Amino acid sequence: MRTDKVITSAGEALAGVRDGATFAVGGFGLSGIPNVLIQALYDTGVRDIGVVSNNCGVDGGGLGVLLAAHRVARVTASYIGNNKEFARQYLAGELEVELTPQGSLAERLRAGGCGIPAFYTPAGVGTPVAEGGLPLRHAPDGSVAVASPPKEVREFDGSRYVLERGITTDFALVRAAKGDRLGNLVFAKAARNFNPLAAMAGKITIAEVEELVEPGALGADEIHLPGVFVQRVVPLTPEQAADKRIENRTVA
Repeated sequence: MRTDKVITSAGEALAGVRDGATFAVGGFGLSGIPNVLIQALYDTGVRDIGVVSNNCGVDGGGLGVLLAAHRVARVTASYIGNNKEFARQYLAGELEVELTPQGSLAERLRAGGCGIPAFYTPAGVGTPVAEGGLPLRHAPDGSVAVASPPKEVREFDGSRYVLERGITTDFALVRAAKGDRLGNLVFAKAARNFNPLAAMAGKITIAEVEELVEPGALGADEIHLPGVFVQRVVPLTPEQAADKRIENRTVA
């Protein structure tokens, strides 16, 4: 294992990506998304990828850039959100989408990172999440071409639980406020959403960091994700670190 995990550019850090690869991507809406790595992934020209993320960015931002270029073949997410192109591709049968409860998605990523193949949860019991029938892919005429299969349901102590599978991916792309050369990461405020979980699930995890520090600069209790989960670290320029879009602006 490399001790110094720093890669000077996002393009170099994405070495080894290929058509059909799967990616766990951190962030929630536009909060904490790895903008620089997403753009670098777009620049590789990779196609037919699978994405696991809370949502798929917005029109023209985040993962929405890859989606608009028809580079994404399958998405596992909690919601479609404010992305009209995401909804259009899904309903037109151009994209396969597995919708899963948000808490279940978070735990599926964590479980995959911990080597847990599956777990039981009450979320979704008595709904199509457990019973099957959710549209994974539509036909061009709007009918359901592929539906989700039913999942195993068991009773524990008088309550019913559905079996959910852990998730692992070929790569994970995340953004951190601070990181050291060993890959230890600190996330700022709301960016500590799906980033640690996505990082755990990737076989090769690439982190873009707003501030690179030397080993030992981060206190043990300050670290949100230990470097054992991170293989490559990309330090951002001040301009890249400051480039953060606001999804919804509210003024008084």
